[in-house]
Order: sequence, then structure tokens, then C-alpha cells
Amino acid sequence: MTDSKTIGFVFIDGFADWEYGLLSASASEWFATRTLSLTPTGEAVRSMSGFRLMPDRGADPAENADLDAVAVIGSDVWATPRAPDVSALLRTVEERGGVVGGICAGTLALARAGLFEQADHTSNGRDWILKHEPDYAGAARYRDVPHAVADGRIVSAPGSAPGTFALAFLEALLPGREEQLAEMRALFAREYS
Repeated sequence: MTDSKTIGFVFIDGFADWEYGLLSASASEWFATRTLSLTPTGEAVRSMSGFRLMPDRGADPAENADLDAVAVIGSDVWATPRAPDVSALLRTVEERGGVVGGICAGTLALARAGLFEQADHTSNGRDWILKHEPDYAGAARYRDVPHAVADGRIVSAPGSAPGTFALAFLEALLPGREEQLAEMRALFAREYS
């Protein structure tokens, strides 16, 4: 992978407006990372608030060979039978050494792809993830914490933790940028001090 990184953000109908902004804006503005919006079929989707998003491309692995990382953004649809299967994209990015992250219900896509089998992870609560994926591989590695969890190149977070999701994701993607990431962490922390 080159020094210039590319992150694909996977959005589906009903995506959570607050879950991707800190990551996408910080990656672009502070780290000159290229960000792309993806939907499963390349068609437009609407956020929870009704905003329309026209994606850059679909989620087929063949059209995403340039991704260094992928972040699955939450939506209530992930917890329904209508949830799309983006496992091929997630596994392809992970297999080539990329970072794969999920926030809120987006963590279900990672569980379905088998990416939690060997990685500590979190979600919207142990009971919540088991309700939707009772037999997912790696359930014993669940960490019931209110912040993001990163284990190697796998990053997960509850929907209430977009700040730590952004930080953990960028830390996994950008080793060697600790000083800038520490500044970012300090800036985010000021809100809660």
C-alpha cells in the first residue's frame, strides 16, 4: 500500500448521519486521505434524516481494488432480513492487509463476514449483537465497552462512539502518525473534560 490512503465508506438506506463524519472529515482534512462513498449496488440511498447520498461506486470488490480500508456505517436495515451482503468486499480488503471497520449496526456486516472470529470487537451491546447474530464466529471475543475496539486491522464501535471509532480507525490505517493522532484525540477530548 502506498503512503496515500483510500477509504471506502459503505452506506445503505437509513444510514446514521452522525457515525461517519468525524472519520471521513478527519481523514480527508488532516491526513490527505481519499474518501469514497459506496452503496451495495451503486444506487442512491437516504440517511436516517432523509438526506440523499449518491455514491461514488458500488461495493463489488472488482471496482474497489484501490481501497486501503473500508468502514461500514450503521443503519437499522443491517439488523433486518433486507440487509445486503457486503462480505466479499470486507474480506477482500482484509485479505490484502487493509483496515476494516464497522460502527453500530454496521458491525453486523463484519460479524457475518467472519471478521470477528480472530479479533476482539464491540458493538451496541453483547445482548444486541447476539440477538441479531446468535452464532457468529468470535462471539467469545466480544468486549462490552462504550468506546471503539481495534484489534490489528479490525475496528468496531457502538453507534454512540463515532469519536473513538474515527481515532481507532485512523490509528490502524496510519501507523507512524501518532503525533497528529494524539492532537486529534486531545481536540476531541476537550468536549468531555
